[in-house]
Amino acid sequence: MRHGEVHNPDGLLYGRLPGYHLSELGRQMAERVADHLSSRDITYVVSSPLERAQETATPIAKAHGLDIATDGRLIEADNVFQGKAFGVGDGALRRPENWKHLVNPFKPSWGEPYIEQVVRMMSALEAARDAARGHEAVCVSHQLPIWIVRSFVERRRLWHDPRKRQCTLASLTSFTFMGDKIVSVGYTEPARDLVPAHLLAGAKPVKGNGKAFGA
Repeated sequence: MRHGEVHNPDGLLYGRLPGYHLSELGRQMAERVADHLSSRDITYVVSSPLERAQETATPIAKAHGLDIATDGRLIEADNVFQGKAFGVGDGALRRPENWKHLVNPFKPSWGEPYIEQVVRMMSALEAARDAARGHEAVCVSHQLPIWIVRSFVERRRLWHDPRKRQCTLASLTSFTFMGDKIVSVGYTEPARDLVPAHLLAGAKPVKGNGKAFGA
């Protein structure tokens, strides 16, 4: 699961920075998904250590009488631009001081390599699978690592256009295992009606609204 909306009035790329919590809308999203999952056979809930993910996991764990486990492998991807405004229309791509970080979009050169995200996220998925053998687990993480591990499993290239990620706020990307093998991938948006239109999967970014991406 991707976490819900974050309170980010300054429109920063918050990345792995501490202190970023769910907004009131984000809490509503988390509750909505908890309701959606209330009848599922969930025996394990695990989250990224970042506050917004922990807060998203809380109502899900509570609904199933579980404690939240924490797995650092589910954390957001590292990014040299964290703590800065870096979005559509802010001129960041035209600033010479940023160019050295943008030379290789295939790795990518501005942050944690895609293949490293695959390795840690696959390891976290396998650990959750083992913790919930015969049942279901919920892992709360962040947009980019979720999309990258899904792309790997579905045999797509890892470099991509960020605007085309199918990983909306509070969405569920589901991996079904048969034994130790992933046999299918699913995607649902239980809180879709709560997500601002410009942040829905595949939506065209609107100038001034693209700074609070991801994370």
